[in-house]
Amino acid sequence: MTEYFLRLYDDRLGVKVAQSLWATNRVIYVMEGMARVSAADNAATLSSNSAWFSANQTCVISGPDGARILRYELVEASAPQSDISDGNITSTLLLEAALDLTPGDGYLMRCDRVDLPPGGIAYTHTHQGPGTRCLLQGGFIVETQGHTTHIAPGEAWFESGPDPVLARAPDDRPGYFSRVMILPRALKGKSSLTYVNPEDAHKPKLQRYTIFIDEFITI
Repeated sequence: MTEYFLRLYDDRLGVKVAQSLWATNRVIYVMEGMARVSAADNAATLSSNSAWFSANQTCVISGPDGARILRYELVEASAPQSDISDGNITSTLLLEAALDLTPGDGYLMRCDRVDLPPGGIAYTHTHQGPGTRCLLQGGFIVETQGHTTHIAPGEAWFESGPDPVLARAPDDRPGYFSRVMILPRALKGKSSLTYVNPEDAHKPKLQRYTIFIDEFITI
């Protein structure tokens, strides 16, 4: 096993600004505005609430109204941070989580969005891999390992995977969040979630999932 970091940056780009990013396994999720992203293997124009993956050197060019981007990067522990800002780009490291992973091609990198309506509950559950989340809108309450955390829009949190989590949206507002997880390849296209209490598996579920990225990676 080798230590890696899953880093999440909040990048705010001015109007038609270019951002150059070095090669690593990376997901770009556009929160606001529009951006043109390109690498040696693919290119796309992203609008709000869309995502893109590449392991290659990447160029991001913001649209006519600028862009706000969540940038998830999986890097070796020795890699320097890439949160340098200038007059047209403000880049903030929201969260850095250490992961023990086996080098090779045994993983996939998933980016999805989870929407819970007001009062919606994600019953106590685990996941088959670690991941970082960022609240996009509303509010969110996470209970794990005897601690309760109230999360506000723009705040990030990490879940290890095997630690049981109970999560819910407040009664007066929804909870919408972006998420990137590192999962076994066998889970491509499949849920990573297991309910701790078997009876919860049969209860009505209010959360909605949108998967944007489910890519095999090599580390």
